[in-house]
Amino acid sequence: MACHTRRVFALAYRFCGRVDEAEDLTQEIFVRVYQGLPRYHESEGAFPAWLMRVARNHSIDHYRRRKAERQHRAAAPEPLEDVPSGDDDPERSLERGERVRLVQRALRSLPVELREALILCDLQGEPYEEIAAALRIPLGTVKSRINRGRLELARRLLGARRSEVKGA
Repeated sequence: MACHTRRVFALAYRFCGRVDEAEDLTQEIFVRVYQGLPRYHESEGAFPAWLMRVARNHSIDHYRRRKAERQHRAAAPEPLEDVPSGDDDPERSLERGERVRLVQRALRSLPVELREALILCDLQGEPYEEIAAALRIPLGTVKSRINRGRLELARRLLGARRSEVKGA
């Protein structure tokens, strides 16, 4: 299981946006996987795909349970961890951190079905076919959700940028 921990953590982090919460969620996911091992059958697909499906489903459940908390966090942004960078310029580091927070906030505000497709494709690098299998939806629906998700994310980022410029 150790070889899969990084991917599961990355998925959990994309859904919750906090390292400490993602670590807890990752542990919960592996407990769920361990408990569900008797129900896993190779005929349902490769183990990594099954594992990521369990991780995705548990992350979505966690996301839904934390809806009120996320809305509260969106109203009062919390500081994120320092973003490691290769440069020593504090201004550039600050700008990079602001961009990361802006993108994470916009990503968390997307509808779950668009967000999960974007996370699996653009952040996890999963091929469309594996996403379709993991989400149990047709390939065309996967492509549509990814396209709509990208457009909606861009729209929200532009709107946030415009309101940021007006406020400056």
